[in-house]
Amino acid sequence: MATYKKRGYKPKSKAEEASLHDENSTTAEVFQTLDQSASKTEAWVQKNQNYILGAIGAIALGVLGYLGYNEFIQKPKEASAANELFYPQQYFDQALTDEVAKDSLFGLALNGAEGKYGFLDIIEEYKGTKAANLAKYSAGMTYLNLQQYDEAIAHLEGFSSDDAVLGAMAKGGIGDAFSQLNQPDDALDYYEKAIAHSSNDYTTPRFLYKAGVVALDLGQKEKAQTFFQRIKDEFAASQEANGIDVLIGLTNN
Repeated sequence: MATYKKRGYKPKSKAEEASLHDENSTTAEVFQTLDQSASKTEAWVQKNQNYILGAIGAIALGVLGYLGYNEFIQKPKEASAANELFYPQQYFDQALTDEVAKDSLFGLALNGAEGKYGFLDIIEEYKGTKAANLAKYSAGMTYLNLQQYDEAIAHLEGFSSDDAVLGAMAKGGIGDAFSQLNQPDDALDYYEKAIAHSSNDYTTPRFLYKAGVVALDLGQKEKAQTFFQRIKDEFAASQEANGIDVLIGLTNN
């Protein structure tokens, strides 16, 4: 092991002098190697500095471009899209309560009126915004109410949300559309997806009930019983729990 020697220290013997000489030689070689490595690194940097500066510049421009796009393009676009969504949503809400004029109101919600955009316009003109995503959901539900089931499925499949209620409703809506198209296996699959999406007092008992009914019709009594029993155990206060014992009884026959 190398030891520290004070300045002016003189070796006591020729052997110690030789040892010190070897240590000094080794140290010199190490520093020489480091100097050579540093020189090679500097040479490489000098040789490739244009590429390095170009890469740094590209990264910087990318960051600045993203920040600029988000601040000056995306944010105003989001605000404008959200404002446009307000008008067709009003028609949609009115249609849900007006049995006489519902079809025409749903049509206005889809296609717009009086110079205002409908859901379909917002989906097309404001792609990539949150409002366009919500418009896909509303358009899908509109088509479902208009009994245009293929269109309902297409738009609801295009909708994406982690929201506990809306995400489940979209998947359950696809299940409803498949059920109306007499595709019970697909309907059951989407009802199960709606159940798995989230657990809440509104959508979960709703789709447990629908899944149970479809499973019962498909002869899958054990699966149907699981759905119905969960309503009884976990959602006893729900509307779907009314008469649930009768349905559970049917799964035992």
